[in-house]
Amino acid sequence: MNSSVTALLVSHDGARWLPSVIDGLRSQTVPVRRVVAVDTTSRDESPDLLRQAFGPAHTVPGSTTFPQAVRHGLDQIPEEGPEAPEWIWILHDDANPAPDALEALLAAAAEHPDADILGPKLREWPSLKRLLELGITISGTGRRETGLERGEYDQGQHDDIRTVLAVNTAGMLVRRRVLEELGGFDTQLPIFGNDVDFGWRAAAAGHRTIIVPGAVVFHAEAAHRGIRRTPITGRHTHYQERRAALYTLLVNSQGRSLPFQLLRLGLGTLLRMIGFLLVRSVGEALDELAALVSLYGSPREILKARRARRGKAVVPPESVKPLLAPAWLPYRHGLDFLGDVANALTNQASDVAERRREAKAAVAPPSLTPTRPVAPDDEDMLAEDTGVVARFLTNPVAVFLTLFGLLAMVGARAAFGDVAGGGLSPMPANTRDWWELHLSSWHALGGGTAVPPMPYVLPLALLASLLGGPGPAVSTIFVLAVPVSLWGAWRFLRVVGRLVAPAGAPRGILLWGATTYSLLPVVSGAWGDGRIGTVVVAMLFPWLAHAALGFADPDPDRRWRAAWRVSLLLALGTAFAPVIWLAALVLGLVVVAAAFAIVRSVMADRSVWGPPAASLGVVPVLLSPWWIPAVIHGAGEGLLLEAGRLPSPVVDARDLLTGRMGDLGAPWWWGVVLLVLAVLALLPRVTRIPVIVCWMVAFVTALVAVVLGAFQLSLAAVTTDVGLGALVVVLQGTFVVATMIGAQGMALRVARADWSWRRVLAVAVAAVAVAVPLTSLGWFVAGTQDRLDEGGGADIPEYMVQSSMTGPEHGILVIRGDLDHGLTYNVRRGDGVTLGEDEVIDLTAEDPAFTKTVRALTSRPTPPVVDSLARRGIEYVVLPSPADGDVAAALDASGGLVQASAEDRSTRAWKVSHALDPHALDGPRSWLRIVLLVVQALGIVVVAVLCAPTTNRRRES
Repeated sequence: MNSSVTALLVSHDGARWLPSVIDGLRSQTVPVRRVVAVDTTSRDESPDLLRQAFGPAHTVPGSTTFPQAVRHGLDQIPEEGPEAPEWIWILHDDANPAPDALEALLAAAAEHPDADILGPKLREWPSLKRLLELGITISGTGRRETGLERGEYDQGQHDDIRTVLAVNTAGMLVRRRVLEELGGFDTQLPIFGNDVDFGWRAAAAGHRTIIVPGAVVFHAEAAHRGIRRTPITGRHTHYQERRAALYTLLVNSQGRSLPFQLLRLGLGTLLRMIGFLLVRSVGEALDELAALVSLYGSPREILKARRARRGKAVVPPESVKPLLAPAWLPYRHGLDFLGDVANALTNQASDVAERRREAKAAVAPPSLTPTRPVAPDDEDMLAEDTGVVARFLTNPVAVFLTLFGLLAMVGARAAFGDVAGGGLSPMPANTRDWWELHLSSWHALGGGTAVPPMPYVLPLALLASLLGGPGPAVSTIFVLAVPVSLWGAWRFLRVVGRLVAPAGAPRGILLWGATTYSLLPVVSGAWGDGRIGTVVVAMLFPWLAHAALGFADPDPDRRWRAAWRVSLLLALGTAFAPVIWLAALVLGLVVVAAAFAIVRSVMADRSVWGPPAASLGVVPVLLSPWWIPAVIHGAGEGLLLEAGRLPSPVVDARDLLTGRMGDLGAPWWWGVVLLVLAVLALLPRVTRIPVIVCWMVAFVTALVAVVLGAFQLSLAAVTTDVGLGALVVVLQGTFVVATMIGAQGMALRVARADWSWRRVLAVAVAAVAVAVPLTSLGWFVAGTQDRLDEGGGADIPEYMVQSSMTGPEHGILVIRGDLDHGLTYNVRRGDGVTLGEDEVIDLTAEDPAFTKTVRALTSRPTPPVVDSLARRGIEYVVLPSPADGDVAAALDASGGLVQASAEDRSTRAWKVSHALDPHALDGPRSWLRIVLLVVQALGIVVVAVLCAPTTNRRRES
């Protein structure tokens, strides 16, 4: 193998590692042509070692940065002639290459001739087995990402050659021309971060960087670990690393995201400082602040570097984005950090308690050792609460719940990634679209409309802002639907069990109730059909019910706090499924009326009936930017719809009782089993009253569903039933609670009974009940029928779609059907109908003038008709396959329409040749909506504050 390679070795006080590094270079199976050593005025014997091994070393001042040292070394290497190398192999004085490292790198370069930068697998030195890096990237918060677990050992699990953003300079093999073309390493990064920056610039310039796991280099990471200090790093290694990370992000990120990046890094720095202070790392916290101030105080430096990079970039930033760390990764690191802090505090408390216990045992004489159980003191109790892992593994309920949650996430595998299909429209391109939809009073949809979007757009926009986009936000909801429902149901049912009996419900019964409820959105078919409204309500319902239990608290302050919590959760549920508020209103009226009839004296206290009334009354205030404009603009039917595409699933009486929606749910007879169990729950006398309460809630819910189900909503474009999916889940949830309470009463009765037949009957019923969640989970994990991966129609040419994305005035008029059976039309703008826009379009009243224009276009098109299309922002007219021949012939003969190409021959398309009106979709601004948005924002803040516990506690006398 021909080795046109020159090794460039940079050294500073590396005498402890250099002998091994020199031996590693000399033992290469493919020898390097030449070694150029650059020493930055080492104070140890490093220059002597380099001189003995490779001849005179090039000595530069100690203040020389790593990029400057590399630049100095390159100047010593001929650029032309037979001595000019093709490759430069950069090594550190603490990076020892394996004997076949260079051979593996060159073999990969021959196999991948398009690769210009290659990096080896880095393993820890001196342990030799722990992995350090196999390529690197950077997160949106500036964290250096390797994709490896902490302390991960090399077992060949990552030995695939792949494209990465960057590789470490310790062992980097780079083409000489690429290194020169990119100007070497950035001198603004004196020692840290120059590898990531160089790889990012290389990717933007169209160069490919790959990782070669077959090449191994052992790296001591002396500078990073603080083993060695240089005049550049000084005592503040963390400052240099953090400044390098911030600088790399700011100079390489897209221009349009720079303001957001500045804000995010500023807020992120404050959070990181708090985190370091929590673990008593004051120095690192100050380094974080100093790094931020250093960069934000030098904007010219950032702008200059951005201009330099912009001049050498040849590929769009979107091409580099896949090489960056995922947007969700910083949030996972945040959770990991919190877990580490909790573990550290737990371990510290455990050590303290153990030392105190040992001290007590050593001091106390044997005669004073208690011979009877005594109440443990605080230290003993704290010690007993430690050992989380041991307690977890010995707790079968905890293990089962964990496995159940993991299997549920396996069953939800269809929701990973982009989710769309069934009742779920595609996601918008970015989070900004949701914010604009929520904040705007006029929307460039169809012919333009002032109909407000449903209120669920706001929580989705907030979630997308946290998770990095609409796609991750919706995917997270569907993936965590079962685990979050499981968590909430376990929490709620445990409290219910304690209200029924002081000892609480047996854990087996709690386990059955929580798991059965958590699967309701799945077995009902709502999950598989993408009915996000029903799924979100299923996740919220246990938490809402738990908050509502606070209405029975004897403390008035707690009752009012419960009111604000209920109002916030109820408003969130109503945002996705408005019928929830109607059902809660009817239930509240029934409960209050019954209470007045039974305990009139108690209900005379305003703090008793006031909290439920307040919780119901606050919801319309929090959702006022939606329902008030909807009523004003004639879209009041939206108060009965549910989030998602229309028409809503038809829910009849059997669906209500069996908990099924459409054809994507589990077999209906599984729902019958739950219904029968809820009926049997009425048998135990000891728990009959709370079970009757559950049945009363179920009756009210079913009554509301039956009444609303008798109506159909005739909208402009579709006729649909009322969205009742959320009520189906609520009704089944009450069955679960009733069954659990009845099982608790049955367990008490069987424990006291002497008759064996009752025990046999209880065991038989329990076996049937246990089969419900287990078979439901198995059905879900095996792969339910779902529509979450259905793509949209491809009957519009792609170039037209791209044109429509350039502005709302580039609309596409899509005409379907034929003259014999009738024609329908719709106008596509932007990226089509996305989640949040469905209801706006369906609730917008038909425009008679535009309908008249379309009718004239399909019968007797004239130049004035075509001109009116241009004035309405219509650029293309499309007749999807199969196109009606008579309509197509009329459009072919029309002046002002030019035939356009279509991928499908049976699809016909025309372009409007008249000039488009750029202001065609402009609309008025509604000051009323602006005021309502302000009221909503203030209301959310006030209610959230009122939800918090009070700090004004009375002193006990």
